[in-house]
Amino acid sequence: MTSPLIKRCFALSIVSLVALGPVVLFVGGAQASYKLTPYQTTRKNAGTPNSTFVKKNSDGVIIAYGNTSITYRAPSSALVTIGDALFQQNCASCHGAEANGVPANGTTGAFPDLVGLGPATINFWIDSGRMPATNPRSIEANRRVPRLTHDQALAVSAWVNSLSPGFPLIPYPHLKNANVADGAALFALNCASCHTIEGDGDALAMSTFSPSLRKIPSIEVAEAIRTGPANMPRFTGNLSDAQVNDIVKYVTTEIQHPNNPGGFGLGGLGPVAEGFVGLAFGVGVLALFGFWVGERDD
Repeated sequence: MTSPLIKRCFALSIVSLVALGPVVLFVGGAQASYKLTPYQTTRKNAGTPNSTFVKKNSDGVIIAYGNTSITYRAPSSALVTIGDALFQQNCASCHGAEANGVPANGTTGAFPDLVGLGPATINFWIDSGRMPATNPRSIEANRRVPRLTHDQALAVSAWVNSLSPGFPLIPYPHLKNANVADGAALFALNCASCHTIEGDGDALAMSTFSPSLRKIPSIEVAEAIRTGPANMPRFTGNLSDAQVNDIVKYVTTEIQHPNNPGGFGLGGLGPVAEGFVGLAFGVGVLALFGFWVGERDD
């Protein structure tokens, strides 16, 4: 004979299956319909020349590509000679006269090989002031006031790219076509874990860090996403140009110029600081008000 306990367990199992069946089917259906896009560089409009439009020069070299979200352009070939001179003056001591990472002393692999990296990578490091480096042996280069101007950075990028054309080219986002709300969601999913939800940056492992995004122009934000400088992942293929444009729009508006609808933003320090201020001042004011009412009653 079957015991009453076994009967009760069997009945509960049947009830659970009936109750949870729709939930299981819903979750399973959601997982089947939602698939993460794998890392790829052949996806259309995702940072590579596989874009809506592609422009080549008379020699068949790609000099521009893109779409309504981002246009990628190579620096003008007229800057190559100037860029060569600037590179030899400011970069060759570490990266070598041929930009192949072999300096004059012939120590192969001591510094990065720049050939074929693409103009966006070269321009980002120079335009952000990280290169030329103040200390080539530092674990991570800090953002600082650039030694070279933007035009000079473009010239150096043009010369390096002339050695072996690479991608991505320099991105120019079309922020008027961007969606800030989508950018906020994408930023929270892909960027906030390192840069924090406020975009202030934070410490990482092994004395490295993620930088603040407070004063970074739109071109550099797009360059960082597409090239993955230092410890940052290289988002090429897994984010479309439209998504990158949305993130850039969010960073350059909501993060760099917050509205703070709730009042004083406290520098974006977060809920802990806001809670402390609320506790220290709010409760303090209420306590003083209580004492004042008590004194009046006496």
